[in-house]
Amino acid sequence: MPTPADLVFRGGSVHTLDAARRRATAVAVRGGRIVAVGHDADVRDLVGSGTEVVDLAGRALLPGFQDAHVHPAFAGMTLIRCDLSEASGAEDAVAKVRAYADGHPDEEWIQGGGWLMDWFPGGTPSRTLLDAAVPDRPVYLVNADGHGVWVNSRALEIGGVDAGTPDPSDGRIEREADGFPQGTLHEGAASLVGRHLPKASAADGLRALLAGQAHLHSLGVTAWQDAMVGSDHGAFDPLPAYLTAAADGTLTGRVNGALWWDRNSGAEQVPQLLARRERNTVGRFRTRTVKIMQDGVAENFTAAMGDAYFDGCGCRTGNSGLSFVDPEALRGYVEVLDAHGFQVHFHAVGDRAAREALDAIAQARAANGMNDHRHHIAHLQVVHPDDVPRFAALGVTANTQPLWAAHEPQMDELTIPFLGTERAAWQYPFGDLLRAGAVLAAGSDWPVSSADPLAGIHVAVNRVLPGENEPVFLPEQRIDLTAALAAYTVGTAYVNHAEDTTGTIEAGKLADLVLLDRDPYTHPAEEIADTRVLATYVEGEAVYTAS
Repeated sequence: MPTPADLVFRGGSVHTLDAARRRATAVAVRGGRIVAVGHDADVRDLVGSGTEVVDLAGRALLPGFQDAHVHPAFAGMTLIRCDLSEASGAEDAVAKVRAYADGHPDEEWIQGGGWLMDWFPGGTPSRTLLDAAVPDRPVYLVNADGHGVWVNSRALEIGGVDAGTPDPSDGRIEREADGFPQGTLHEGAASLVGRHLPKASAADGLRALLAGQAHLHSLGVTAWQDAMVGSDHGAFDPLPAYLTAAADGTLTGRVNGALWWDRNSGAEQVPQLLARRERNTVGRFRTRTVKIMQDGVAENFTAAMGDAYFDGCGCRTGNSGLSFVDPEALRGYVEVLDAHGFQVHFHAVGDRAAREALDAIAQARAANGMNDHRHHIAHLQVVHPDDVPRFAALGVTANTQPLWAAHEPQMDELTIPFLGTERAAWQYPFGDLLRAGAVLAAGSDWPVSSADPLAGIHVAVNRVLPGENEPVFLPEQRIDLTAALAAYTVGTAYVNHAEDTTGTIEAGKLADLVLLDRDPYTHPAEEIADTRVLATYVEGEAVYTAS
């Protein structure tokens, strides 16, 4: 008789997402690994007296979801501070700030985030709103997209930011008519105040990470790439929390941390990055990637575009956004990082930033030859059509955030008018990239947007937000359900050099699995986001079970 399995799933739809896209009805797990994939009869002899048997009852079992670009520790820090993510608008946000301040009278700074640009005229909230709620202590609230902060007058005073303060090279101070700071600081300007924030304690950092991890597990996520570790940006570096959790076993997700590239420095930081890579492989955590943020976001005109933005009247502004790293220097940096065996993870929202990233990888390929470092470019909001074929040609993975590819107020009111008709049609070209042979990975950028992979899959397939009746956003860029699921599983596993052990359901692989309440293939595409996670498993152990 064969050795009994520890865990058996049977009686449902098993979507393996392997190369053949096989379907099965049963899976057996022993010692944290999958030992059999097939049909119910194939696992019958593996059920012993100590085997846990899960009756799928027609429901679906998939590989655990994997997020290619996420910030769970930063999101967790918001969850344990002044969280505005559930606010209904500006008035509610201010009420929540006031309530939080009243409930935490001993906190020196009121910190948190989650506000949305479309709550405020022009997308920029004023300091006076916060002054009315908290006049005596500094307030520092990060935008949901992470590319700006909302501060009160006391915070500006502590930062020494006034009408005479110049804009930094990598950011912008939103100003009133007389030149005085209005209360919104974009991109690098946030550090004018952020450098004065008290450092988060080690205990709070660990609590934040574990809160973020618990939320990801509740959504079926078993692995991810954290897109910013090894930086004191915003007075919190999640790296120590990861190392602690990895060492004591409380890190149950499989994580590749992307080490932050300091855009105010140059190649002199490479030795430090090498040292960090060497010492930061602990348990389920490793740091084999460097993250370079090449531009900002379109909504505040800091995304790097090939041509200038339009103003509200349809005229060119003369502003084409910011390249945070000089493009020529970027090519040299990427060549050096590539030569040292680093994967490079780029943030590129604008078409110029995407091209600058591709040009840098092209130079690295020319200098060092093709390799298996698996460089990837995240966000890709605007991609020039001429650059779409270059992803496959250069072996660059398209790291997509599908939830953003839909009509919603920020897109329709703050983005499309300032991009113009032609350039707006280049947004989130998932279909074109897939047809051109690019590898697609997928992520959420949580807390910028929801961490729910099923919501992202819904938009990738429909190009409409869940529950909305808006027109389909660039329908030719829709991808099918299998392609979307693959991007959130084996595609991201590939980016993290983990496809040999995770990302598909195959014998010999780790039993990182997600149990859904239905088979999404048997329901209309418009209902994908209605699917719910019932349980999440890492190496066959349940790390989340729906109550």
